[in-house]
Amino acid sequence: MKPVSLLSNYSGREPEAGCDEAGRGCLMGPVFAAAVILPPNFDCPILNDSKQLTAIQRKTLRLQIEEQAIAWGVASVSHEEIDKINILQASIKAMHLALDKLIMTPVFIIVDGNRFKPWRDVPWKCHIKGDGNWMSIAAASILAKTHRDEWVGIIHHQYPEYDWAHNKGYATAAHIAAIDHFGYTEWHRRSFHLKRQTSLDLT
Repeated sequence: MKPVSLLSNYSGREPEAGCDEAGRGCLMGPVFAAAVILPPNFDCPILNDSKQLTAIQRKTLRLQIEEQAIAWGVASVSHEEIDKINILQASIKAMHLALDKLIMTPVFIIVDGNRFKPWRDVPWKCHIKGDGNWMSIAAASILAKTHRDEWVGIIHHQYPEYDWAHNKGYATAAHIAAIDHFGYTEWHRRSFHLKRQTSLDLT
């Protein structure tokens, strides 16, 4: 479902970066994050929160974003570090690392969700469901999601019995059944409590 419109700038200052993460609720693998600075005239009618798009749409948008963005960066924090510092801190760290990869320093940062920590001395603002309201956050959600899905697609071949190519590491029935039968792999997050969930939004 497409919102009426996505807004292009929160602070009124340029360049403004949007940040989002992907894989926070997964049972395995790293959490990915992206930071994106879009040009003021960026035009993309189908741009939306990555969860509202098909895989084909996300792939197409990834190419457009990476080609047309003023700057973008994608980073990840490993499952081992997630177990050490917790998923919230790992998600924020991944966003900081993605911001570090930008070829320019933004003057303002907008972040999806409700938790963040200062990055350098740049002012910032959190927006709950920001990926459905702000273009740069939506773009960041697409890059984080597609880069993580690409990683999962590669790792899937090591352990096809866990069905990661389809569940992306979330706690689907097939994933839980594989854990019950085969046990945890080296890619699983040991700090996550396994919840028996059979219907999830795979984002």
